[in-house]
Amino acid sequence: MDLKELENGVNPDVHWYYQSKKLPLFHFAKQLVGRGQPITIVDVGAGSGFFAIELEKHYGPAIAKVYLVDIGYSAAEIAATNGQKIEKVLAIPPVIENGLVLLMDVLEHLPDDLAMLKSIKQACVGDNNHFFITVPAFRSLWSGHDVFLGHYRRYRIPMLHGVLEKANFRQIKNYYLYGSLFPLIWAVRRLNNLRKNEAASNMAPAHPVTNSVLLGLTSAEMKLTTANKLFGVTCVGEGRI
Repeated sequence: MDLKELENGVNPDVHWYYQSKKLPLFHFAKQLVGRGQPITIVDVGAGSGFFAIELEKHYGPAIAKVYLVDIGYSAAEIAATNGQKIEKVLAIPPVIENGLVLLMDVLEHLPDDLAMLKSIKQACVGDNNHFFITVPAFRSLWSGHDVFLGHYRRYRIPMLHGVLEKANFRQIKNYYLYGSLFPLIWAVRRLNNLRKNEAASNMAPAHPVTNSVLLGLTSAEMKLTTANKLFGVTCVGEGRI
């Protein structure tokens, strides 16, 4: 996840975007934890680790281990979590087994997204590893927000599906999130581009009333979002590695 958004004062524990975005992840994880054997979460580019930690809180004993993987962690952060259930590390574990690999808004930051996916594929052992990936969607939404966050690209379903296939990921399912917000966000970003506003994150704390309305709207949308193959602000990939 993008730490720059948190630096703007966004609290993912209450913000509508993070609270609704975790719902399709929970839905996918539910299919895995119900099979009996505890799973290992590998959150690549984890940052604060919000999504992986939320999974551990929600499913508890069904999660055997959580690796928060990020090159930005300090030696002190790593030492403080060494050997714990939720552990911060600098690199992908050399062996991933019975795992759920998360890349929550990570691939768009990488010059070579395929190389990252191949490195994950190489680490996976056995036939019971899965993935859940989110990336920003549609080049038409490109704005100073993407520049500020250091994005290389925005994706559409064929693009994300294609790179996942090249990495030999399997049983790939793709869909969009936040289709209901797409027209508004498109209009706002087009206007900002015309005005040539300074590059900055669009993510900011919301008024409690606004936050509640948006959380209700987007949470309701998440119940049907796996059927959305048309448009959205975020593109999702899920399946088996």
